[in-house]
Amino acid sequence: MTNPFPHPAYSQHVLQPAYADAQAYLFAPMLDAHDAHAVMLAGCGIITAENAAAIVRAVAAIRAAGVESYAYQPGIEDIFFRIEGEIIAQAGADYGGNLQLARSRNDLGHALARMALRRRVLDVSERVLALRTAVMAQARRHLNTLMPGYTHTQPAQPVTFAHYLAGVLTFLAHDQARLVDAYAATNASPLGAAALTGTGFPIDRQRVADLLGFDSVVASTQHAIGGGEYLTETAFAVQALAVDLSRMTHDLLIRATQEANALHIDDSFIQISSIMPQKRNPVVLEHLRARLSRALGYAQTVVTQCHNIPYGDTQDIEDEILPPLLNALAAIEECLELYTAFFETLALNEAHLAARAGEGFTTATELADTLVRTAGLPFRLAHKVVAGMVQEAVRSGVPSTQLTLAMLQHAARQVLGSEVALSEAQFQQALDPAHFVQVRSGLGGVAPAATAALLDSAQAGIDDSTTWHAAALARLAVANERRGAATAAYAQ
Repeated sequence: MTNPFPHPAYSQHVLQPAYADAQAYLFAPMLDAHDAHAVMLAGCGIITAENAAAIVRAVAAIRAAGVESYAYQPGIEDIFFRIEGEIIAQAGADYGGNLQLARSRNDLGHALARMALRRRVLDVSERVLALRTAVMAQARRHLNTLMPGYTHTQPAQPVTFAHYLAGVLTFLAHDQARLVDAYAATNASPLGAAALTGTGFPIDRQRVADLLGFDSVVASTQHAIGGGEYLTETAFAVQALAVDLSRMTHDLLIRATQEANALHIDDSFIQISSIMPQKRNPVVLEHLRARLSRALGYAQTVVTQCHNIPYGDTQDIEDEILPPLLNALAAIEECLELYTAFFETLALNEAHLAARAGEGFTTATELADTLVRTAGLPFRLAHKVVAGMVQEAVRSGVPSTQLTLAMLQHAARQVLGSEVALSEAQFQQALDPAHFVQVRSGLGGVAPAATAALLDSAQAGIDDSTTWHAAALARLAVANERRGAATAAYAQ
């Protein structure tokens, strides 16, 4: 004996959670899509104006009642059938029954997912813009703030905090560009593909796309149903952003240690110990590190879920994929908001950083470069002379702040058999971290003027991204106005 649909376990674990997700994310897009489809069908002469009027009036009544009025009902497979049944009940079977002409749950489902996702992608893009603005303000403030730069987690060369943040702004610009690409992939209309082969009715796919604010139409009806690149591109954008931010999080956590003493995180982000009175725990960075991992995990779920499925209609890229992707976007948005507040309140221990900038023999490169300029040595020999001096200093326990010209000349005699032509003033200048920074004035260099130029370019990128974001929102608003006017004309 066959059990009636749905089995209680199927209802509990599949239908009810999917229905709740659809209520949260797809209800409003579905009603908008119904309006646009009815207007398009009437405009193409496929249904009468009276038929379109009955449908848009029913949709308006459902919208006014609100999503809470349409709870899950056992035996009704999903929210689409629940709403379609209500439209038929209000508009009548002859009129309401025509809503699904030239359309399938397949193309409609992908359209609703794209409409829900595009707003979330725009929300994340807006958060990236806010973070870029906060980082830019810090960078402008610290063009001359000396600090040690690191390679392989060891002091390498003097830099400025602005120079480091110019790098952060660079990767954030790339991450924003990935979001723009993900938005373009997402904001393409699959409507008109129907089940997968299109329809025999003379519909206008571009018209319905325009009414719903889509920037383009997915021409291939096979790809409109089977393609999932808008899902994976969005997931990839989240992954790239999370990876970039997590690397920065690692740096900031190290610089926030008492030993490094580089950063002063605002008290509003610090938690104390229950037993140790002296503790200032930078927990915001730990939470960020964990939540970035969460975003990565959700995004990787999306990618994994898409990797081994048929190129066609399948639940793997429909109901089942929206929760992890929306969770990934929500997690990365939280991280961006937290990081923006973090940078807006961050302070640096500037005097301490300036003192540390020249420690650890970080200016040795400039001393070697000076030997090339003033003594005419090939760089590799100059490098060997300076390396010999540093090695001897380390063996003797002489810190970098107490190096002498005599030590350099001793190393030169060991390597070259003679001393080098270098004055005391030249030697001291080469070891000065401020001088090190000033002379690196080429494109993208650490010199304040070079970094300022890089920041100007980064600001232009922020301005361009802001313009794009505003234009994307404006296009959606215009589409809403046009669809509203079109439905109002039929409703009246």
